[in-house]
Amino acid sequence: MKITLLIAAAGAPWEAAIVRAFERDELGVAVARRCVDVVELLSIAGAGHGRAALIDGSLRKLDADSIDRLRAADTVAIGVVPRGDVEAENRMRAMGVDALVSADADPRVVAGVVREAVSGGMDGTDGTDRMDASRIARSFAGVAGGPVAGNSLDDAGNDAIGAFVPARSGSVVAVWGPAGAPGRTTVATGLADEISRLGAAALLIDADVYGGSLATVLGLLDESPGLAAACRTAGTRRLDGRGLAALAWQISPLLRVLTGIPLAERWPEIRASGVTAVLSAARELADWTVVDCAFAIESDEELSFDSIAPRRNGATLAVLDAADVVLAVGACDPVGMQRLVRGLVELRDAEVTAPVHVVINKARRIGAGSDPHTEAAAVLQRFAACDPIATLPYDRDGLDTAIAGGRLLSEVKPSSPLRQSMVGLARTLTGIESRSERRRRRR
Repeated sequence: MKITLLIAAAGAPWEAAIVRAFERDELGVAVARRCVDVVELLSIAGAGHGRAALIDGSLRKLDADSIDRLRAADTVAIGVVPRGDVEAENRMRAMGVDALVSADADPRVVAGVVREAVSGGMDGTDGTDRMDASRIARSFAGVAGGPVAGNSLDDAGNDAIGAFVPARSGSVVAVWGPAGAPGRTTVATGLADEISRLGAAALLIDADVYGGSLATVLGLLDESPGLAAACRTAGTRRLDGRGLAALAWQISPLLRVLTGIPLAERWPEIRASGVTAVLSAARELADWTVVDCAFAIESDEELSFDSIAPRRNGATLAVLDAADVVLAVGACDPVGMQRLVRGLVELRDAEVTAPVHVVINKARRIGAGSDPHTEAAAVLQRFAACDPIATLPYDRDGLDTAIAGGRLLSEVKPSSPLRQSMVGLARTLTGIESRSERRRRRR
């Protein structure tokens, strides 16, 4: 049975030769549709008319999200780039294509790459796994007759491009919480600040697509380039730590902030594929990346549309999937605790694999003699079978003063009980001792 192929060539010279060659029966590939643009390509793929797609690297509006949508439609994406064009090759790799061929490759070899990509490029289950970089490199090298100019392959056939080796491999902390303003932004901001004060490079990202407020809290321009610009960059070329640093605010020597979208209606700019690429670059830039997430994690979009739909909650799910640690924040009151317990069930149903630690926020005495930490811990043990990693006291005056001045709590009220609890949370999470403890140990 022939493999059905879609072609989106943007009028490139190689298209006609490939179409004529694939009319032969012996190649095992049949052209099902020649698409004029990305919109038509995604539409035809979504209708299930193509098992693979040959895509010219110069196709307008082609980005990583387009490749992800092809993969969701169970269509293998094969990029076509000019021989020796390293920039075009790297751009297609950044988008996440499953294989690469050169524009002047023999049609029989192209057909072989198509067959290999369809049979071996996916894992045979849900069609979402990508080929690794070495397979992409081998596919391109085999078709073009050698490695791409300026690149090399080692003896094992692995890609040896130095630019793809990260400078560091940092950790990602997702700060999540249920609806009802439990204090996700407060915890994320305080945690990132205290991590940087412990001597580790920290990056704070606002990924809340419903009500991002980090720019306002820190007194930054909410129209400045931030996560949306980083996602756009990652959609067309490889985003690295240096490129991400250029889009982030430098708050202190070891703390950077990547602001979110100023208007919730701009959520389509924050696509899951872009967020994944941004977090990959963040690992190169910072030792610890703290992400302020939105509350919603359901995937109702997949049930509401017959075709591939934009996923507003895809950004949050992408952060949770990529995170090394998830902090589930809940407010220390009856309503907040009920929402937190139900939220922990949602996290389990979302199949979050990272360790989930509970943070009780806004803890305060309600009634004479009550102990908020003990009561919250008892509720969690009874209904969620877990203990909080930290209980943060409510310091409304300190937070109001910090927000009014667009400053950090550690700057306006360093002796605040909330700030001291944040220090303890940062130390527990990172395992880094404070400077005072290190001095005592040296003595």
